[in-house]
Amino acid sequence: MNNSTASAPAISVRTLSIAGMTCASCVAHVEKALLKVEGVQAASVNLATETATVTATASVPLSALIDAVAKAGYEVRRDTLELDIEGMSCAACVGRVEKVLQRVPGVVSANVNLAARRAHVEIAGSVPSAALVAAVKKAGFGATPAAEVSAGAREADAAAEEAALRRAVWVAVALTLPVFVLEMGSHLIPGMHDWVMSTIGHRESWLLQFVLTSAVMFGPGLRFFRKGVPALLRGAPDMNALVAVGTAAAWAYSVVALFAPGVLPEGTVNVYFEAAAVIITLILIGRLLEARARGRTSDAIRRLMRIQPRTARVRRGTEVVEIPIGEVAVGDVVEVRPGEKVAVDGEVVEGASFVDESMITGEPVPVEKGVGATVVGGTLNTRGAFAFRATRVGADTVLAQIIRMVEAAQGAKLPIQALVDKVTMVFVPVVMGVAALTFLAWLLFGAGALPAEVPALSFALVCAVAVLIVACPCAMGLATPTSIMVATGRAAQMGVLFRKGDALQLLRDAEVVAVDKTGTLTVGRPELTDLQVAEGFERAEVLALVAAVERRSEHPIAEAIVAAARAEGLTLAEAAGFEADAGHGVRATVAGRRVEVGADRLMRRLGLDIGLFADTAARLGDEGKSPLYAAIDGRLAAIIAVADPLKPTSVAAVKALHAMGLKVAMITGDNERTARAIARQAGIDEVIAEVLPDGKVAALRRLAQGAAGRRRVAFVGDGINDAPALAEADVGIAIGTGTDVAIESADVVLMSGDLVGVPRAIALSRATMRNIRQNLFWAFAYNSALIPLAAGAFYPGFGALLSPVFAAAAMSMSSVFVLGNALRLRRFGADAVLAAA
Repeated sequence: MNNSTASAPAISVRTLSIAGMTCASCVAHVEKALLKVEGVQAASVNLATETATVTATASVPLSALIDAVAKAGYEVRRDTLELDIEGMSCAACVGRVEKVLQRVPGVVSANVNLAARRAHVEIAGSVPSAALVAAVKKAGFGATPAAEVSAGAREADAAAEEAALRRAVWVAVALTLPVFVLEMGSHLIPGMHDWVMSTIGHRESWLLQFVLTSAVMFGPGLRFFRKGVPALLRGAPDMNALVAVGTAAAWAYSVVALFAPGVLPEGTVNVYFEAAAVIITLILIGRLLEARARGRTSDAIRRLMRIQPRTARVRRGTEVVEIPIGEVAVGDVVEVRPGEKVAVDGEVVEGASFVDESMITGEPVPVEKGVGATVVGGTLNTRGAFAFRATRVGADTVLAQIIRMVEAAQGAKLPIQALVDKVTMVFVPVVMGVAALTFLAWLLFGAGALPAEVPALSFALVCAVAVLIVACPCAMGLATPTSIMVATGRAAQMGVLFRKGDALQLLRDAEVVAVDKTGTLTVGRPELTDLQVAEGFERAEVLALVAAVERRSEHPIAEAIVAAARAEGLTLAEAAGFEADAGHGVRATVAGRRVEVGADRLMRRLGLDIGLFADTAARLGDEGKSPLYAAIDGRLAAIIAVADPLKPTSVAAVKALHAMGLKVAMITGDNERTARAIARQAGIDEVIAEVLPDGKVAALRRLAQGAAGRRRVAFVGDGINDAPALAEADVGIAIGTGTDVAIESADVVLMSGDLVGVPRAIALSRATMRNIRQNLFWAFAYNSALIPLAAGAFYPGFGALLSPVFAAAAMSMSSVFVLGNALRLRRFGADAVLAAA
């Protein structure tokens, strides 16, 4: 028989979906790129179906094929699947589930979140969800496609799990308490030992403890054995395995001491039933507290889901009918009464009101809505009544997008998690090894270090069990995901959406915040900012006449003057004989009066002296505004300025960023003079002006070059031309009122359209990373400190030893501490940063 044939590497056939191919030449390029990958034996690309079939050795990673296609200038289409995972209890479980998912052909990556109990799987090609579910089940866990589980069912499952844990705790406490009193009371309460001996009897006391402890072990505690023993047999031990081995060792030793004492060396016949019972009870209590706390980490998502009303009042012909929210279609006209919630996204077609949008933007002041204004589903109508035409429904609404963004961010893994994952994958096997070494060391060499009355075998058992119990890696697995879940939920409440979870960590390290000017720092549209009239003229009269003329013009400045007149309730007369003189201005006759509006050169041509407004013109120039003049019936009447003004909160936002130690720069395509004037008003440190859209990326790279090395740069923008810069920056922050292209290119979205969201996001990022570091320190330092204590390392010199009972209490409280610390982020108040500035 040919041995080489028997040892030939396994071959796998993979199908990839390719985007960007347009011709036979593209097909050849992709095939050539794939064949260059080491281990690929054949590659066939079909242009009609846009697929590539690759035959390669199983050891060839999917990422190598994807990279090869990308280098050829094309893209492998990827999809994502979400799975609800059941049965995970610690970081070792997370690592195990990720590993089995990544082995499924077609899976690019898999991220598992212990706190959310969810797996985010990125796939290339056709990967049936059944294959992923089967892989997870084979590893000993349950899995269900998240799309098949409703939010209500998920909440019901969580409530059922908590109720089951509550029942288990009460049963365990009721059974454990007598065992604890019988055994520990005899040591702690004077006269208790004699009372037990005289009334119950020594052996009878042990028999009673055996019965009650067995009921705890194989009643409420059976869950640890059902999960832990199979994991142990698979060679992938987890927290359940540690608890099962530790408690089983204490129980089995005690059973031998009770029923076959002659098997044990003289002086070692002792029972440890109370240790096994109390360990299981305390860990169950810890899990109950953990389940309650975990439920609160998802409060933000649940609140978002409850925002949308269940029904809507829709016009059907001449009637108004109330229908389920899921039946509302694009184009339907929906009526909203005072105090009702807006059902879906739309545009107001009738009526007016003030709408509370705080649940979406985080801003508490109601926003005025009139005909033509957009409304967002889930917001609250305060006092007026209006009707709107639905423009987005179902999964396309802003609220649905927010929920998806928050869920995606909550399931993300930060770069800091990579080290944790590496440690936890080997942590449990190492702990079991340490426990075994502890047992052997005390058994073989402990006699010389222990008092004569302390048997080495019993002492070795107690130390080994304590090591197994105290080192469960629950806290390690919860340290990062719980903080991320709470922080992203709190951010959503403040109108800050993290589209990518890793932005939470990267934003903390930002040193420079670069902002676009138009629409980000400023309102984004021209407004009438100044109107000063000459003696003998009334402001309202001049504005009405000038606006009547400008109404005939299509220039943005003209639109701003007309809008200002209408906002003041002025009546605009019809203009006759309208003329536009390019580069100079416009003129017309309004109500028999000749009105001319334009630049200073137009006034000079009319023979008018503009020196009257010299001081005002100088001030406007310093502010970056270009003054216009108005002449009425041949007399100089007013000086006018139209500009894109700063948003009311921009100055406070820049001050807050400075207070946080950040440098603020502005990148704009506007002229240098206007840009510097805006920068002076806002307090900005550096201005890069007259930049073309494709030059913003180069400007960002320049800002990143600091004297002491590369600096992290965050960029804030809102327009299509900002998309490349948003993608280039270390963290791209999009204004939520901006274009969809900008939002899709960003890592963070500010729903309020307000720059104050930037210091809020950075402050939350810093608070979150601080919280995660605290959690990780507690989880790792706790294990590092207590494992030697549990192993008896300090017993010979100091007499210090950690009993298995206290080890179980410490382990349970470790997870509770981590969850409680993460929940503190729910009270995060970023406005304190703005107030300090």
